[in-house]
Amino acid sequence: MVAQTEPSVDSESSAARLGDLLLTRAAIAPEAIARARLVHQETRERFDAILTRLGLISERTLAQALAEGAGAALVLPADFPQQPFPAADLSPRFLRDIRALPLFATPRGVAAAFADPFDDFARRALAYVVGAEIEPRVATAGDIEAAIDRLYGPATAAADEAPDDAADVLDLERLKDLASEAPAVRAVNGLINRAAEVKASDIHIEATETGLRVRFRVDGVLQTQPPLPASLKSALISRVKVMAGLNIAERRLPQDGRLRVAVRGNEIDLRVATSPTIHGETVVMRLLDRSNLALDFDVLGFDPAVRARYLDVLANPHGILLVTGPTGSGKTTTLYASLASLNSPERKILTVEDPIEYRLDGINQTQVNPQIGLGFAAALRSFLRQDPDVMMVGEIRDLETAQVAVQAALTGHMVLATLHTNDAASAVTRLVDMGMEPFLITSTLNGVLAQRLVRRLCLHCAAPFDPPVSWRTALAATAGLPADSELDVSRLRRPVGCVSCEGAGYHGRLAITELLVMDEALARLVLDRAEARATSEAAQRAGMRTMLQDGAVKVLAGQTTLEEVMRVTRDR
Repeated sequence: MVAQTEPSVDSESSAARLGDLLLTRAAIAPEAIARARLVHQETRERFDAILTRLGLISERTLAQALAEGAGAALVLPADFPQQPFPAADLSPRFLRDIRALPLFATPRGVAAAFADPFDDFARRALAYVVGAEIEPRVATAGDIEAAIDRLYGPATAAADEAPDDAADVLDLERLKDLASEAPAVRAVNGLINRAAEVKASDIHIEATETGLRVRFRVDGVLQTQPPLPASLKSALISRVKVMAGLNIAERRLPQDGRLRVAVRGNEIDLRVATSPTIHGETVVMRLLDRSNLALDFDVLGFDPAVRARYLDVLANPHGILLVTGPTGSGKTTTLYASLASLNSPERKILTVEDPIEYRLDGINQTQVNPQIGLGFAAALRSFLRQDPDVMMVGEIRDLETAQVAVQAALTGHMVLATLHTNDAASAVTRLVDMGMEPFLITSTLNGVLAQRLVRRLCLHCAAPFDPPVSWRTALAATAGLPADSELDVSRLRRPVGCVSCEGAGYHGRLAITELLVMDEALARLVLDRAEARATSEAAQRAGMRTMLQDGAVKVLAGQTTLEEVMRVTRDR
């Protein structure tokens, strides 16, 4: 192992080259570079670390610019090796110091990932240790750190940790010590930063027999991340609990908490839920980034015709408007967009939610608390005495809540609520099954919007697609058209995968919807307690486009794929 000397000259040269590169590529504003250079001169901290710490640029964007500027390949988390590189003098501390990791042998030498490919000192030092010429690649500092932890273990010796079998006898002070140690802090911060960077909605940390399994939910699909070593299990879980204000000594019961962190200058709220399993506790953190909250129906993917009809229903001064779908189908976001369109100084808007996901300016939001008797129904009753114009109910779960919502609608209030059903027509059946009288439903229900979220094709890599006849037949059937219909397939696209979308071929999501608007024909069916299928067919005759049909239209528009539409609607 070679001792590292102070690389001051190389550090200055690397900082200058990096700053010039980012300016040339317009990846960052000149004033931001000037600010970072002042901090660099005062602190002597690595220049690229300053850029990301101050939130001036994301790690992924920085790595992509470095790779293009250096003419080197960009290394993604899946590209790192599964076993440490075979070199006797290669220590994890040395790799952390130079922020590099050898990947594999090549005919010319050794390919290695660097956080800064312009750092000549790091390249020379690694070449000396492995005894071969280095072919530089580029990766984010967080990805390199995570790979080193996975291959070599955390920075502190595993011997300092108590065995996992003895975790139950660790006292409170020991857990606090574990939670405050650098490896746990670095691991949690790294997970949150990487999840925010790829715009993940959830971080899943699952205890296994051999370590910690980590997955991010990106655009509704779970993506496996590099695992964390077993030696970090107690420390990492305790760290998350401390940050979320949970009881770190309680590992037998589920717990819920909340925390707020700053990532690249943006405030991000995280909802934390822990649960005991046979191998230890698992943690799910939901990321709620207000800077990425889309409260515009066009951004959400609403078809212009559906949006216009929905806004007409929303404009009614009283009645009930339901948004339905399974968990994770974007119901709350649609309701927030609805409230944003209604929000004005002339209206008083009250909401009762469980939990409150985003804080909305100008709207009075209430969190339910069943432990003190504050449920949805109780909160709604109290709202009626506060002279509201619009009320939103996070979810109608029982007959009592439904009855209070109907009472509010009958007394001149607009009520927005969610319901868990598979389609719009089933919402009516669900209310009847709860015990609601059909005549009350027809008197108060203005409309039902059912929706799902499909992944949006990546704008950077989606490629034209010329489908075979069988595929066209399937799409025609999905759109509710005859099998021999002439379809315009000129805008069809297929997923490819690139750096921008992390190789997934998709980036972002959009809604596919169906909107049932109550009319006289539907009201008669409701009064007759008709089945959901009959109600749906009547709504389609009145102009309702089903979610499958809306999805087919978005496929033909090149926004998503038929496979995505079928994935989220196959339960129908």
